[in-house]
Amino acid sequence: MRPPTSWTRPLLQSLNPRVSPGRLTTPPRCTRIPGRRLNSSHRGAAQSEHDLRYGYYEVVLPQEPFVWGTSHIIPRVVPLHIPKPPYVPELLGPDADPPTAEENMLSSQRKFITDAEDLKKLRTSARFAGEVLNFAGTLVQKGRTTDQIDAAVHELVLACGAYPSPLRYKGFPKSCCTSVNNIVTHGIPDERPLEDGDIVNVDITVYMDGFHGDTSRTFLVGDVDEKGRELVEITEAALEAGIAACGPGRPFKGIGRAIHDLLRGKDYCVSPQFTGHGIGRDFHRQPWILHHLNDEPGEMQPGDCFTIEPAIIQGTDPDSFTFPDGWTVATSNCARSAQAEHMVLITENGAEVLTRL
Repeated sequence: MRPPTSWTRPLLQSLNPRVSPGRLTTPPRCTRIPGRRLNSSHRGAAQSEHDLRYGYYEVVLPQEPFVWGTSHIIPRVVPLHIPKPPYVPELLGPDADPPTAEENMLSSQRKFITDAEDLKKLRTSARFAGEVLNFAGTLVQKGRTTDQIDAAVHELVLACGAYPSPLRYKGFPKSCCTSVNNIVTHGIPDERPLEDGDIVNVDITVYMDGFHGDTSRTFLVGDVDEKGRELVEITEAALEAGIAACGPGRPFKGIGRAIHDLLRGKDYCVSPQFTGHGIGRDFHRQPWILHHLNDEPGEMQPGDCFTIEPAIIQGTDPDSFTFPDGWTVATSNCARSAQAEHMVLITENGAEVLTRL
């Protein structure tokens, strides 16, 4: 999980800064495509150009009337004995601004994790994140709501003495992110039941013993059409291509190059708006990992720990817009998106994928 680059890295221009209320007066482009069906139950009807290119699925749009922000969503309770990351509002000073917490220069600096005890804690947190993600995947079923998945994830994380990192991070109101179909990232779990043919990314981050563990995967719900399955497969391949580009002394820009080369000539693109990030005691910090073709400087060194989390979109248009909640990001043309994420630790001899079980 990572906010748009425009929130945390001023030098990298986001294609889609957070929308103001006025921007959503213009509906997503797919709602204006003649014959476009917004419900996958209409598979027997005549095919539109959009269907032929992107397949059959329900398009997720913001509910009306619009409610701006997330203050109306009550966060789940966390017992007092659970250690919490420093950005949780009650741990901040009286003059602190929660939306900008963890953005000071010290916390966002690149840090190397080399202490043996710290590495042990880092690996434990990362492995636990992977276990929670596997558990969440067993809950992805037709008829179950993403809010029910969030509740189960919340209880499991607390039962193991950890904290669900997304909860109350810059105002995020839930314990994990769930992004369905045309949602690129940061979907807020809600009461919409999952439907046959959906794809849903579940993004898990846990805070355990002072370290964050972060991972995600896109799951299939029931009978997903061929184009949806292909999207999820190419997304996993993009993640693996990025991982294969990692090692001591190798350039960070090689990750974006590897993903670019994989997608070249295919009807997919990678979102340039969201990056991977350094991780450890801080949820997000340098280095920022760009998944698109770039010429950013810097080489990986032993002790670097970061996420690779490409969001792959059907077609060649990566444009997106943000829902009124300020978090949920959807494709502008309503094409589907899938995402996959692992944590990578650079060692003296190579790259260790900490969240791979």
